[in-house]
Amino acid sequence: MTNSSNDPLVIAGVEYTSRLLVGTGKYKDMDETQAAVEASGAEIITIAIRRTNIGQDPDQPNILDVLPPDQYTLLPNTAGCYNAEDAVRTCRLARELLDGHDLVKLEVLGDEKTLYPDMPATMSAAETLVNDGFKVMVYMNDDPILARRLAEMGCVAVMPLAAPIGSGLGVRNPHNIRFIVEEASVPVLVDAGVGTASDAAVAMELGIDGVLMNTAIAAADKPVLMASAMKKAVEAGREAWLAGRMPRKAYASASSPESGLIE
Repeated sequence: MTNSSNDPLVIAGVEYTSRLLVGTGKYKDMDETQAAVEASGAEIITIAIRRTNIGQDPDQPNILDVLPPDQYTLLPNTAGCYNAEDAVRTCRLARELLDGHDLVKLEVLGDEKTLYPDMPATMSAAETLVNDGFKVMVYMNDDPILARRLAEMGCVAVMPLAAPIGSGLGVRNPHNIRFIVEEASVPVLVDAGVGTASDAAVAMELGIDGVLMNTAIAAADKPVLMASAMKKAVEAGREAWLAGRMPRKAYASASSPESGLIE
């Protein structure tokens, strides 16, 4: 039997027991943010640098007061950036504010309606950041070829979307996610589109290394309870993938052995 301690998630050479990564936006207050993150069991938390105070404004509440860096691995992200230059600048600001922290989540968006990634701009920003010494986890569309290119470039993880950010639609194209997993030389994490616990389990059953989510937890009626559900779903999905599901069949197959039947 496997468990999280002997089946760790490894990103940029660091081992984590949880395969669930969570965001910190959209909660009603800092207390709810803290409670949901704790219930999720996540060890990596992503923070939108352009929308969250981590020290830029000393007169406002600092999220690091409730989610201290000595307890979590911070993953600054470039949410809200629509060009490569802004994304690179945001990562450099995060590194300055966090005393040289170099693990970042890169996302460069193409438009406000779909929040799909602008992949040419993403590739440009990724190359700049990798050359600047950052460890880049990159949000991308579900394109196996681009995933390979980003890994070859030096990104430490690729993060294909399951569906548009905040949509809650679940995994729309499982085939492409599987293609990315089969060819991946770096960890693959589904990022965006998960809506409920079953979506997270389905994603993990594709063989991915982890799931990052925010809205699915924060927008639930009971975010802390949903965070707990997501924790269990990610664990169950991972175990199911490792176990290997039974083959699908067109017709029924008896559960009991057919040999030695009593006449």
